[in-house]
Amino acid sequence: MEQTIKVLIVEDHPIIIDVYKRALQQIGKDNKAYTFEIHSTNSCDAAMLKIKNATQTKGFDLIFLDIRLSEPNTSTIKCGEDLGAKIRSDYKSKIIVSTFYNDAYKVSSIFKSVNPDGFLVKNDLTHPILVEAINTVILDPPFYSKTITKILRKQSANDRVIDHIDRDLLHELSNGTKMNELPKILPLSMASLERRKRILKDLFDVTGKGDRDLLRIAREKGFI
Repeated sequence: MEQTIKVLIVEDHPIIIDVYKRALQQIGKDNKAYTFEIHSTNSCDAAMLKIKNATQTKGFDLIFLDIRLSEPNTSTIKCGEDLGAKIRSDYKSKIIVSTFYNDAYKVSSIFKSVNPDGFLVKNDLTHPILVEAINTVILDPPFYSKTITKILRKQSANDRVIDHIDRDLLHELSNGTKMNELPKILPLSMASLERRKRILKDLFDVTGKGDRDLLRIAREKGFI
């Protein structure tokens, strides 16, 4: 019996959306047991609306999720990682994260918050690997691309994981919030927040008292 798999692609690069669609079409040709109903969107807000609406009938079986999206989002869902955490918490969809980020701390953060069924670094992707990833996630997840697998092998050396409070701290600082204002926004004391900032500077190898370099590197690594 043919199975219809409902797919949502959350991605803001049309070329990459087309790559996913071609891979799904290839799987549909090779395996007549599957047919794919494909939807796409380019922002977290629009994705969340589609996901909520889809649950009124049949929810999405598979969601491709880019971590960094250029379209503006709400204050509660700031990025693809926040969206992935929301999906993992509230819905039963399988999630394939696809990103250009290959920083070990960013990868650790995504695993902790999203725990994706598939995790791909876009620089690893070829058409055959993407087809293999989708088939694996549908039948017997997880699937990790080559770069992710290498990071996981070294993961025991990274005892410190950057969590959602660290990301909220960086986000507030990037928006111009002063440190003495943060205890009113985040559920920690000033001393705890200062300690977290010092640890983040150590992790990112930032010297100096100012926050400019910390925020620059955090942005480059995809935490803001």
